[in-house]
Amino acid sequence: MGKSRTKRFKRPQFSPTGDCQAEAANATEAEEADGPVAELLEKLQHPSAEVRECACAGLARLVQHQPVFQVFARQDAVRQLGPLLLDPSLAVRETAAGTLRNLSACGSVDVCDDMVTKDVMTPLVALLKECSAVLDSNEMSSQEKKDQNRNTVENIANEAVNVLWNICECSSRALSIFNKEGCLEIILKYLSRFSTNIDLAISVAYCLQTVTEENSELLKSFNAAGFHVLESAMLSPFSSMEHILLKTLVSGTVWNLKDLIPSKSQAEVINAVLKILSEVLEMDASETVIQMKVAESQRLKTAAETEELIENANGDSLVEDDEVGEIPHKRKARQKTFISDLLPPTEKELRQTTALLLAQQTALEIIVNMCYSEDPSDDEWEELSSSDESDAFMETSFNECDGQLQSPLCLSHEIHTALTHYLIPKKIVEKISFPNDIAVDVCSKSPAWKFLIRKLNTIQCRALMCLQSLVSLLDLEHLGGAAALQTLAKHLSQLLFSKPEFAKHTEFLEAVSGALRALLQTMASEDISQCMTPDQLMMFGKAGICNSNTGVRVNIVSILGVTGSVLAKEDGTLETLKTIGCFLLEVATKDPSLVVAGEALDALFDVFADGKEAERASHQIKLLSILKEFQPVFKMKMRKEGRDRYSSEQLCVLNNVKMNLRRFITYQETVEKILTS
Repeated sequence: MGKSRTKRFKRPQFSPTGDCQAEAANATEAEEADGPVAELLEKLQHPSAEVRECACAGLARLVQHQPVFQVFARQDAVRQLGPLLLDPSLAVRETAAGTLRNLSACGSVDVCDDMVTKDVMTPLVALLKECSAVLDSNEMSSQEKKDQNRNTVENIANEAVNVLWNICECSSRALSIFNKEGCLEIILKYLSRFSTNIDLAISVAYCLQTVTEENSELLKSFNAAGFHVLESAMLSPFSSMEHILLKTLVSGTVWNLKDLIPSKSQAEVINAVLKILSEVLEMDASETVIQMKVAESQRLKTAAETEELIENANGDSLVEDDEVGEIPHKRKARQKTFISDLLPPTEKELRQTTALLLAQQTALEIIVNMCYSEDPSDDEWEELSSSDESDAFMETSFNECDGQLQSPLCLSHEIHTALTHYLIPKKIVEKISFPNDIAVDVCSKSPAWKFLIRKLNTIQCRALMCLQSLVSLLDLEHLGGAAALQTLAKHLSQLLFSKPEFAKHTEFLEAVSGALRALLQTMASEDISQCMTPDQLMMFGKAGICNSNTGVRVNIVSILGVTGSVLAKEDGTLETLKTIGCFLLEVATKDPSLVVAGEALDALFDVFADGKEAERASHQIKLLSILKEFQPVFKMKMRKEGRDRYSSEQLCVLNNVKMNLRRFITYQETVEKILTS
C-alpha cells in the first residue's frame, strides 16, 4: 500500500510576489472585476497601438487575481487577445503574449483547456512560425535595425514559448496540436540559439521536457537533426548558472527520448546525462547563495560610490544623462506586471542563484523519474490482482502487493552503474541536510531574495524523494552500509523532531516521512536496529495522522507497521505493541480515505502476523472482534466509493488488502483458540 506516486513533477507557477493566490475570492470581488476587464477588453480594438499595448498590460495585472478568471471566461477575453498575437505592432504582440502567459501560468488546468477551446493555439502557432521566419531572415537594411528587431522578436518568441509550454502541460488537445503543426521543429530552432539568447533557450528546454514526456506521436518525428541540437546544448561549457540550468533541462529531454536511442548507445547517453546531473548536484547551493548575495552587496556599494563621485564632479549633469537613457515609464511598469520569468530579470546575482537552484531541483526530479518503469496498464493491474483467494494465509505474504502492484521501482544495469559511479546517492544525502541556516538568514533579510528560501526547501524535499527511491533500489554497500543507514535514519528523525514547525509544511512532511518509511523498511529487511524510540514513534504518529495530506498519513501508518513488526519479534514489547495496535485500528476504522485505511490494515497484518508478544497484544486489544466487525464496512465502502474516488492502481491494492483481511481474520481466529484453550 501507499507506494503510488506522481511520476511527473509539475512546474511551479510564479507571480511577481512568488505565488499565485491559492483561493478564489468571493462572488462580489468577481463582479467588481467585471467593469475594469470589460473596459480594457474594449480598448484592445483601439486604432492606437499604444492604447492596445497598455490595455494588454492592464489585463496582465488583473489576471493575477483568481476572480478574474471567471470574468475572462464570461467576456470571451481569450478570443479577443488571441488575434493580438499577430498584431502589426511588435510591442502589442509582446504584451498580448505576456497576458496569455499570465493567464496560463496562474490559471488552473481548466483555464488552460478553455484557452485551447477558444482557439488560442491557432494564432500562437502562427506567431511562433512567424518569429522563426524573421529570425532566419537577413532582409533588414541596417545592422542596427536588424539587431533591434531581432531582440524584440526573440522576446516575443520567449513569451509565446512560455504560453505554449503552460498550455501543453495542462491540455492533451494542445499537445496534439503541437504534434500536428510541427511545433517541434520551430522550438528546436529557437533552442539552437542558446549561445546568443539563453533565456529563450531555457524556456524552450522547459517546454521540450514537457512535450516529450510520454508523447509517442511526437517521438516519431524526432530525427537526427533534433538530437544534434540537444547534443550541442548538452556539450556546451558551464559558462554561467543559466547554462547549467539549460544543460540540466536538456538532459531531462534526452532521458524522455531514451527509447529512440539505439541500444548500443544507451549506456553512453545515460552516462552523459548522469554526469551532468552529478556535476549540478555537487555544487553547494547554500554557499552560492551566500557568495552571490555578498557579491551583489559589494557591486551595489561600488556602483553607489561611483555614482556619488560622478555627481560630485558633474553637478546636475547626471540628471540629463538619466533622462537621455531612461526607459519609458509605461514599459518598465509593464515588465513588472508580467508573471516573473523562472530566471528573475532583476539583478545578475539573483538570476545566477535562481538558475542554480532550479537546476538542482530539476536534476533531482529527473533522478526520481529514472527510478521508475512505465506504469502498468489497467489490464496488467487486473492480472496482478487476480491471485487465487483459496491460498492458505500462512503461505501468502501480506505484502504481496508491495512494489509490484505500484508503479514499479526499476533500475537498469546502466543506470545503476552510472548512479554509483558518479556518487549520486552521496550527493543526494548531502542535499537532505539542506539548507544552510546562514543562507536562509541571508535570504530572509532581503525582500528580493526571500523567495529563494522556498526554493532551498524544495531542493531538500526533492532530495528526500530521491532517497526514498534509491533506498529501495540500491544494495546496502552502495548506501554506505548499516552504520550509514542508522546515521541517516537518526538525521531524518531529528529533522522531524528538532523543528516542529516543519510539520506544518505538508510537502516537507510527506517527503521526509516517505524517506524515513523506505529507510526503516530497508533496515528491517537487513536486520539493522531501528532508530526511533516508542515514545518518539507515537508522538510522530499522533502528530502526522491529523495531516490533511493522504500521502503523509499513509507514510505514518506504514512506519508504525514497519517498526511494530520489528518489535513483535522482541521480548518485553507488549505494551508498545498494544499502543501501536490501538492506534492503527483507530486509523483503519475511522480515516476518511480508503487508501489510508487500507495501509493501516496492511500495517496491522505486519505487526500481528507473528510472535508471542504480538499474539498476547492482539488478544488484549480485541483485534479479532474489531476486525470482524469492520470487514463488511470496508467491503461496503469499496463498493460505494471505489471506482468514483480511486484510481485503478489504488483499487487493485485495496482489493488485495480486502483479500488479506479475510485471511488475517482466519489466522487470528486460530490464534484466539490457542490463547483461550
